[in-house]
Parts: sequence; structure tokens; C-alpha cells
Amino acid sequence: MSPAFSDTLDLLYSTAGREVLRGCRHGIEKESLRTTPDGTLVHTPHPVALGSALTHPSITTDYSEALIELITPVNTSLDALFDSLDMTHRFVYAQLGDELLWTESMPCRLPADAQIPIAWYGTSNVGMLKHVYRRGLAIRYGKAMQCIAGIHYNFSLPAKLWATLQQQESDQRSAQDYQSDRYMAMIRNFRRYAWLLMYLFGASPAVCATFLQGRDHKLHKLGDNTLYLPYATSLRMSDLGYNNNAQSGLNVCYNSLDSYIQSMQEAISLPFAAYDRMGTHDSDGQWQQLNTNLLQIENEFYSPIRPKRVTNSGEKPVHALASRGVEYIEVRCMDIDPFVPLGIEPATARFLDSFLLYCALHESPPLTEEACVETGENFALAVKRGREPGLQLSDGGESRDLVTWGDELLGRIGYCAALLDRVHQAEVYTQSLTEQRAKLANPALTPSARVLDAIAGHGNSFFRFALEQSKLHREHFAARPLDDQTLAAYRAEAAASLADQQSIEASDETDFDSFVASYLSQGIAD
Repeated sequence: MSPAFSDTLDLLYSTAGREVLRGCRHGIEKESLRTTPDGTLVHTPHPVALGSALTHPSITTDYSEALIELITPVNTSLDALFDSLDMTHRFVYAQLGDELLWTESMPCRLPADAQIPIAWYGTSNVGMLKHVYRRGLAIRYGKAMQCIAGIHYNFSLPAKLWATLQQQESDQRSAQDYQSDRYMAMIRNFRRYAWLLMYLFGASPAVCATFLQGRDHKLHKLGDNTLYLPYATSLRMSDLGYNNNAQSGLNVCYNSLDSYIQSMQEAISLPFAAYDRMGTHDSDGQWQQLNTNLLQIENEFYSPIRPKRVTNSGEKPVHALASRGVEYIEVRCMDIDPFVPLGIEPATARFLDSFLLYCALHESPPLTEEACVETGENFALAVKRGREPGLQLSDGGESRDLVTWGDELLGRIGYCAALLDRVHQAEVYTQSLTEQRAKLANPALTPSARVLDAIAGHGNSFFRFALEQSKLHREHFAARPLDDQTLAAYRAEAAASLADQQSIEASDETDFDSFVASYLSQGIAD
């Protein structure tokens, strides 16, 4: 253990330090495709009983009208966080009729691209902005890629913790600058070690053949309609999932918030010939993308992790970061766990907390261009070949065995798990870390290996396995209906969101073309 890391742990082991760590904040965003009972993508609108996808704080849609997204309130308690996610699932299932929520990250049977419905958010300027942005994603990357689902895990450390560390270091920067720099350092360490998360939690080693219809690939055939790679952990996070050639040369720098913002500003301002040929409007004169640059907006950049700041209405994310600094980080590389009804279990969240705390506290030097390439290559190896015996990664140019390096890394993360156990007066964080050690020792315990084993038990059919799991999870929630008081509260929230959408639509005073121009022109103060 390095001296600086040791000193920080000693500080946080104090009574005051442990009390501060109780204020860590968490949030979960879980995406799921809505399907028919036979596992086909639905074409029905977002159910009115769920409220407005534009304004509801907990129930919305992502890319497709069929891709529902459930969002927990921010919480310092993991127990309360999962209780909230569970209740929202129970409410949603009660409104879906006979529809299912698909329990895999990789899609169900997909129709032709043109038949995949794009999410609709009403006729307000802000709603149309979200819709046109998604139309842009469709013409740039195809609709199938946008039907991939995942878990986003949001995490922040208390401002008091950053203040304590800043005081310990006698750092003279503003509190906002210090906090932002520490979050960017955390992100750099995450990028260094995210390959470990893919090995431990990747759960998409196979796909339904309809997902890749018409696309070149090097996957192996498994049964009649399933494609896979034998040692893959997360095809969702590979170049077959969230990936596109246009962004492959985009070099985003995480060495400071300023450099990150500059990278994003350049990408959303850089003309891209292929998109320019498409134009912002289709042959009927309708908007089909917000602009013809490499990125329409910064959210189009696909990354396993993002620095985040809650935005004001109509505010661009990069503008919020520049104005008020980093508030939290969003982990975007977690697959849906098809073996648990919520798609993620508390033990996974506890390990993520330990992992992220380690990334935040351990030294994190700037990433050179070579180091950035190395982290990307390690991640790519882990998602496609992570369980391959003897797989070698690169650590500062030196070859490292994935299992050996992973076990060493878990040893260091263990100090943070032990600290969190002290904070919460339990041993659940260390227990979760022990479960991850077992996966390194025995790859058959990883979710990706378990998925392939389960597929084999369903006639080598990814689709039949996923459909059965979706039905089992529906039964799990349907068997526990909400009590009348909680159900009434959810219904009231849905009704209020519909009223909020109507109010927004009625209050628009600017035409959409002017609204888009104003939104895209938001400047960054020097």
C-alpha cells in the first residue's frame, strides 16, 4: 500500500472520517425493453398509466419508445435504494398488461430497423429536442444498437470528505475545483481498472442473431439463432455493442475537467462529412438530426463512465460542468444481471462502492496518450476474451496475467471494503469482495459463464433462456402487488407528470428551429 493511500485510509478510519463516509450518495438507472409475451419488441406507446416520459422523475424511456428506464431517487442507504427500485418495478409491471420487461442487456427479437419505434416526448421544444436527437442516433448508427439495455450506477462522495482531504493536503484551490479534480482522478483510475468490472459482472457473452442482421461480425454460431464468443464477458460493451467507427478516433482527455470539457466541445463542433451529406432535415423537410457534427450533443459520446452535474432545464451537460463542476460520476458499463429480478443486486452495489472508493482515494497520475490506448485495449480484451485462460493485459507496457493482476487489485480494494464495513458496522462489503475473489479463482462463477451454461440448458438458444427469465421475473413482481397507499402515490406522481408535460407544451413561446439554435450555442465562460 502506498504511503499516501495509507495516510488517507488512516484519516478516514477516525470516528469523524467514518461518519463522513455515511454520506456517500447512490442512484440506479435501469433500462429494459418492453416485449410481447412471446418475446417480440412491442410497438405500443409508452403506457399513459406510467406518466410522462418527459417529466416523470422515476419512469421514462431511453432511445426507443419500447426501452423503458427506471430511475431511483438519490439515496445514502443502499437498502432504501433497492427498496425504491423494487417498488417502482412492482408499479410498472402492474400497468403493463401482458407485456414483459426483457431481462437481458442484449435485445430480444428485433424487427427491421424501420419498425423500431423512436421514443416520443410530446410536442414541446424540449421534448422534440430529445426526439430529434434520437432520430439522429438512428440515421448515424442504426436503431438496433440503441436497443441495448444496461445499468447505470451513479455515485458521489460527500462534500465534507473532499473538504477533509483538501485540508489534509493544504490545497489552496477552490472547493469546486478541488472536488472536480478529484473526481477526474477517480475517473482515470476507473479507466485503468474497469476491465476488472467486465470480468466480474459482464453478463452478455451471446446475442440473438436478429441483433446483427446484415452486419459483419466474427461471432461463433450457437444453435440456430444465437451468436456468441466462448470467453466473452460483455458483448454489449464491445465493438459490436456501444461502438461506432466515427467516434473511434475521438481522443477524450480526462486529465482535468477543463481538458475533458475542451475535448467534448471540439467533438460537438467538429464537422463530419458523412453526417453533413445526410443534412439536418430529411427529404420531407423534417428534422432528422440536431446538427451534422461528429457529436450532436456530448451525450452521444459512448464511454464506460462520465463526470456528471445535475442540469437546469434546457442546459447542456458540458455547460453545467463548466459552470458548477463535477457533482457525481455515472458508471455506464454494467450489464443487466439476468439472474436477479432487479437486474442488479445489493452485493454488486457494495462492491462497486468499494471499487469506486478505491479509485477515488488511490493515487491517479495523468494518463499519457499511450496509457489511454492501453486502458482501451485492456477493456476491449476483457469484454471479448475476459475468461480466456492465461489472458494477458498490459500494465504500463508490461504484460500482466488478468487473474493475477485482478487478485492483486482486489487486495487493495479490500482496504476500502473493510473501511466501509466499519462505517456501516457490518461485514457485507468484505463479503461482497470475497465473492469476487471466488470468480477470479473459478471463471465458471462469473455471470457471463453462467449465462452460457444456462443457454446450453435451453437448447443453445439465447432467446429461449432470456424469455424464460423475463417471465420468471414478471411473476416475482406480480406476486407482490403494492399496498393501496403506495399504489395511489405512484398513480398521483404519474398524473402530475402528465400535467407537467402539458404545462411545458403550453408555455413554449419560441419556434423549434430557434430553440435548437439557442440550445446548441450555449457558450462556456473562460
